[in-house]
Amino acid sequence: MDPIADLLTRIRNSNSRQKDRLDVPYSKLKLEVVRILKDEGFIANFKTLFNPGGKSGTIRVFLKYSPTKECVIRGIKRVSKPGLRIYRSYQDIPRARNGFAVTILSTSQGIVTDKQAQEKKVGGEILCQVW
Repeated sequence: MDPIADLLTRIRNSNSRQKDRLDVPYSKLKLEVVRILKDEGFIANFKTLFNPGGKSGTIRVFLKYSPTKECVIRGIKRVSKPGLRIYRSYQDIPRARNGFAVTILSTSQGIVTDKQAQEKKVGGEILCQVW
């Protein structure tokens, strides 16, 4: 199972049901993707919860809505999949939705947004797009 696709599907489903929060199994990759979603204003907050004495844990994601209860995340799409990896240099990173979407990449310098990748002049695998 693809962990990023699972994270995005859980966010998409919880968002469509207008849930306040959701829990996903912990991994460093998921934590970095969630951190970027918070920095870009797509989610309200997140918290990591660990089991006492164990290494397994959970990431609790608090979703964000407008004052009229409209979803802040209009769409979320997985781009690179395990069966077809999509890699781009920093010059060829696609601008989705005329720049209104955020593209999240996995690079040699960590998980970054499309704007950060262009500033650092580093390319990588395109994980997903959020708008």
